[in-house]
Amino acid sequence: MSSFISLMPDYVPVDSSILGILPNYTVSGERAQLHLQQKIDLILLSLEALEIGSSDFVFDIAKQLELDHLLKNRLVLWRMRCTNSWRRSYTHNNLSLDQAKALVIIASYRAKGLTVQIRQLILAQQQMEEKNLPLGTNYLLSEYLEQFRSYFRSRMNSRRTKVAWYLAQEDELNHLALSLLSQILFSTGTLGLQRLWTSLFDGEIK
Repeated sequence: MSSFISLMPDYVPVDSSILGILPNYTVSGERAQLHLQQKIDLILLSLEALEIGSSDFVFDIAKQLELDHLLKNRLVLWRMRCTNSWRRSYTHNNLSLDQAKALVIIASYRAKGLTVQIRQLILAQQQMEEKNLPLGTNYLLSEYLEQFRSYFRSRMNSRRTKVAWYLAQEDELNHLALSLLSQILFSTGTLGLQRLWTSLFDGEIK
């Protein structure tokens, strides 16, 4: 498993919070809010599946980027992630704009430390598909997908229609896990953080 890598940015505004590097989009309507919260939680879930037992990356990066006032402890983080309406412990609360920004920034910075691993998985996926082989044939892919499915099953509410649909169709759940990897990789390039943030306000989870 990869170890934590310090990724302090070289473009943080000197006189303002790092939150200021992301635009203040307006979340219009409950549906858009739920979509935003679902995607953020699933992105974090994907990162956790890449690093089994390494959920502390959230607090490590929050401290480095001086975002720990928004993520004071595990209970606060749990409540923030339970704004995902697919969760078993859905709280019916909404993330504030600053909370959403903080989680996206943290996810993007952690993804940079996992870029090589993510690229390897995406390359493996392409190779398996070109050879018309099951994704589970590749050990690295199999490990990631199995861990993602395990986290999804244990944390999401099977009574939710979309969750039940994914749980009943392993191939679709695998596709979700891999699409999240592509989105995470998208955030590691030049201006990737800003592009990731903007993408969360477009469309819906399919």
